[in-house]
Amino acid sequence: MKKIFKEFKEFAIKGNMFDMAIGIIIGSAFSKVVNSIVGDIFMPPLGYMLGKVDLKELKWILHKAEINSSGEIINNAVVFSYGNFIQICIDFLVVAISVFLIIKLFNNLRRKAEDPQVEEVPTPANIVLLSEIRDLLKQNNTK
Repeated sequence: MKKIFKEFKEFAIKGNMFDMAIGIIIGSAFSKVVNSIVGDIFMPPLGYMLGKVDLKELKWILHKAEINSSGEIINNAVVFSYGNFIQICIDFLVVAISVFLIIKLFNNLRRKAEDPQVEEVPTPANIVLLSEIRDLLKQNNTK
């Protein structure tokens, strides 16, 4: 048990846990944004084009609810809610495409930073001369 606690302590101290927590918090906020984009922006026009329906409410009733004479539900309805499934699939696609584009952007930035063909800024002439003088002085002092 002490070994596990020690490993967890090392993990937490290294900062990995904090990085992961920040990622989870940002991911949670991003999920809310995606849900809003899909639910409030994409789905209403799509539902309108498909016959003025709310796609989230699309369902296939396998068995209707049984109600007694006083209006109480005896047995709930058995429903196949495929509209909600469609919306969740669209949510997933938006998240997947967004994450792909972000990773692609970071990879492009990393490639540019590591590219050996990117020219470095030349060192000014006075700095080069001072470096040469320093090197000559070091050579003279060692002799």
